[in-house]
Amino acid sequence: MAIHPTALIGAAASIDPSAEIGAFTVVHDNVEIGARCVVGSHCELGVASDLGDGSPLVVGADALIRSHSVFYAGSSFGEGLVTGHRVTVREGTRAGLNFQIGTLGDIQGHCAIGDYVRFHSNVHVGQHTVIEDFVWVFPYVVFTNDPHPPSDVQQGVTVKRFAAVATMSTVLPGVTIGEGALVGACSAVTRDVGDHRIVSGNPASDKGPTSLVKLRDGSGRAAYPWPAHFHRGYPAEVVAEWLAAV
Repeated sequence: MAIHPTALIGAAASIDPSAEIGAFTVVHDNVEIGARCVVGSHCELGVASDLGDGSPLVVGADALIRSHSVFYAGSSFGEGLVTGHRVTVREGTRAGLNFQIGTLGDIQGHCAIGDYVRFHSNVHVGQHTVIEDFVWVFPYVVFTNDPHPPSDVQQGVTVKRFAAVATMSTVLPGVTIGEGALVGACSAVTRDVGDHRIVSGNPASDKGPTSLVKLRDGSGRAAYPWPAHFHRGYPAEVVAEWLAAV
C-alpha cells in the first residue's frame, strides 16, 4: 500500500493494499477503497453528515480520484470511477461502473447513476436525480429539483439511457429526458423529452427526431444513435452488443 506520510487515515478505514493515497489526503473511518485505486492529494473521503444513513463510502476497484475532491460517507461507486479535480459528491449517491465526473462536478446526493455515465466539467446534479446507463452530460449542465424555490419539495430529473445533454443546459424539476434524446446547448428544458427526439431553445421545444442530425465528417451518416459510430473508452464486449443491435 502506498500511503503518503502526510495522509491521515482512519483506523477503521478499509483500504486495499494495492491502493495509493496522496499527500495531505484524509480518509475517514467509514470508507472502503478497492484494489488499485489511486486517490490524489488534498482529498477528503468519508465526510460525515446528518443527511447520511450511516453506511460507508464505498469506492470500487481501479478508481482514479484526482486532487482536492471530497466524497461524503453513504455513497457507493462501481469499478472504474474517474474524477477530475475539486469534485464534490454528497451522501446517498449510488453509481455504477466506470462513472466519470469532470473537474468541479457537484453531485448533491441521494441520486442514482447507471453504468458508463460521462459528466464533463462543472456539472451540477440536484438531489433525487436518476441517470441511466451510457448518458453524456456536457459542461455547465444543471439538473434542478425544486419546482418553486426555496421549498422542501424535491422532484428529481430523470435522464434515460444513451441521452446526451449539451453544454450550459438547465433541466427543470421532475422532467424526464427520453432514451437517446439530444438536448441542444444552452437549452432550458421545462417539459418531458420523448425518446430519440431533439429539443433546444429557451424554453426548449421539439425540433424533430435525432436521426435528422448527420455527422460532419463528409460521410452523410446519421449522428444518432451515437453508439453506431462512437466507441472510444468503452469495453469491447459493450461495443459488440451495440453493433449487434444496429
